[in-house]
Amino acid sequence: MAKLLLLHAPQVVFSSSRSLVSVTTALYRRPLLLNSSFTSSDSHSSSHIVPRLRSRRLSARAFDDSPASSAELEKDQQEQPRDGVEEYPTGEMVYEDRNAWESIVVKFRMLFAYPWQRVRKGSVLTMTLRGQISDQLKSRFTSGLSLPQISENLVKAAYDPRIAGVYLHIEPLSCGWGKVEEIRRHVLDFKKSGKFIVGYINICGLKEYYLGCACSELYAPPSAYSFLYGLTVQASFLGGVFEKVGIEPQVQRIGKYKSAGDQLARKSISEENYEMLSVLLDNIYANWLDGVSDSTGKKREDVESFINQGVYEIEKLKEEGLIKDIRYDDEVISMLKERLGVEKDKKLPTVDYKKYSGVKKSTLGLSGGRDQIAIIRAGGSISRVKGPLSTPGSSIVAEQLIEKIRSVRENKKYKAAVIRIDSPGGDALASDLMWREIKLLAETKPVIASMSDVAASGGYYMAMAANTIVAENLTLTGSIGVVTARFTLAKLYEKIGFNKETISRGKYAELLGAEERPFKPEEAELFGKSAQHAYQLFRNKAALSRSMPVDKMEEVAQGRVWTGKDAHSRGLVDALGGLSRAIAIAKQKANIPLDKKVTLVEVSRPSTSLPDILSGIGSSVIGVDRTLKGLLDELTVSEGVQARMDGIMFQQIGRDSLASPIIDLLKDYLSSLR
Repeated sequence: MAKLLLLHAPQVVFSSSRSLVSVTTALYRRPLLLNSSFTSSDSHSSSHIVPRLRSRRLSARAFDDSPASSAELEKDQQEQPRDGVEEYPTGEMVYEDRNAWESIVVKFRMLFAYPWQRVRKGSVLTMTLRGQISDQLKSRFTSGLSLPQISENLVKAAYDPRIAGVYLHIEPLSCGWGKVEEIRRHVLDFKKSGKFIVGYINICGLKEYYLGCACSELYAPPSAYSFLYGLTVQASFLGGVFEKVGIEPQVQRIGKYKSAGDQLARKSISEENYEMLSVLLDNIYANWLDGVSDSTGKKREDVESFINQGVYEIEKLKEEGLIKDIRYDDEVISMLKERLGVEKDKKLPTVDYKKYSGVKKSTLGLSGGRDQIAIIRAGGSISRVKGPLSTPGSSIVAEQLIEKIRSVRENKKYKAAVIRIDSPGGDALASDLMWREIKLLAETKPVIASMSDVAASGGYYMAMAANTIVAENLTLTGSIGVVTARFTLAKLYEKIGFNKETISRGKYAELLGAEERPFKPEEAELFGKSAQHAYQLFRNKAALSRSMPVDKMEEVAQGRVWTGKDAHSRGLVDALGGLSRAIAIAKQKANIPLDKKVTLVEVSRPSTSLPDILSGIGSSVIGVDRTLKGLLDELTVSEGVQARMDGIMFQQIGRDSLASPIIDLLKDYLSSLR
């Protein structure tokens, strides 16, 4: 689904400090299979995880920047062993009760904690999950939710003797399914502590319910909206729009799944695009049905039957046992007060997400051991340099990330590194430069790539340099491919009476700039060859990185986007799971005992410089649309050929479908210009 848009210069874009924490992990083993097929289900359940059954040894040519022929690549593959077997630990949380001495130490540390880190005993941790959830850490001066801090709060609350339970308000979510899966996994892990975690939901969509049903109890008000109708995916096409206004897209497709070119040139969906989107939708829907079935104890077919009834009354959810009860928020609070022995006229002791994020893990005796693992976060679109409108953490700036990667490589205290990727891609040059640095890092210490919502095109390009790739079941990944397009504006210019004359020297001087006329035959040929060359470089490097013959990689490339589960079964991903599993694998690779604590060092800490603080405050006050701002940012630093994964919009039939079709069209059009 990657796309290339030709603007001005021949630049290719593949699209599609420090915090200490600790982790304990468990090793999962099962009888080895005697073939190379893989199966998977919920990544948070160890009984569903099948280790990948082949080891990967990369030849020197795998990281050679020079092009390699198919024969050379296949020769390299034949020299590599194919019968190796490698098991990966699950990283599943194992809750352990503290002994008397550990409890005394924790109480002593809490006694001398800073005032702003103190929490009243018997408090309820309250968190509201709403809208976008960033995969980046947030500073105290920035607004919005952070997945790392949500996850850490649940881990801390499980062990904090002052926290009696969690009250989770779940509002409409705008994040991807990968982040929802990660939060859900931490909710399930928190329940191992024996404490309650109560969910409250006003608008019951599929993402919100998938998360809420994992709680110990789920409540909703009598006026709550229920949108448990199903899932839909939308694909928009601008061919008819361009035809009416006099714009002619000249699209060069490479690979049959290049839907970005379809969006520009076609008026309806292609069979290949329909096939790909259908498979993605099937994966997401099946995963949802399985998760709800596991959490509610209902048969999968019964859950699906309920969805197909088109139920909108919240009372039906209670009757079917899909929620605990129908209550208003104040009634749930009164219930919690009674449960905790708080008098009716007293206020329920609570601590909110923001304050609890400031509680240090060391205060709770959760600080790590001597061995350190670096966590390098890379989220957003990829650019080579920072643009004038960039906001901290809103994109991957290659020159900044490369500096962090080098610092980890040069620092011997780090035993391993985890690259956390949440990106649809961006600048191909930037992607390749970061790939090189990650590869050099992987030569000195184990490097594990952990994928969040999306790691496609340039995002997957970065991951290829890691020793092991871990993805969520529903991570959108792959998108190995490109498509090129240039707009011919001759008819538009004629309609508006505009004329443009070009004087040039050199046979191909007007290839990238003469939009007032179509390509000449020799220009079209060169245009297609350059795109084919870019695709072959990407595909061949992917084949070598995954120890896969080129013809085999061609079968899973061609711009196709996969869910993490399907990518795993096709060899594009090594293991399924979240960040905790990636950390467990990093420990395994670094020969650190899995039951030994390690210190995780967040290398990509949010900036606290005055300009960045003012930028964050200004964005909040003015309410600048982040999508538009990101688009403007990219347009200021990116020229020429761009390739990224298309924005695949999976919606819940209901509130999302009420959006104006015109607004959706404009958003898709702006997205296509990136």
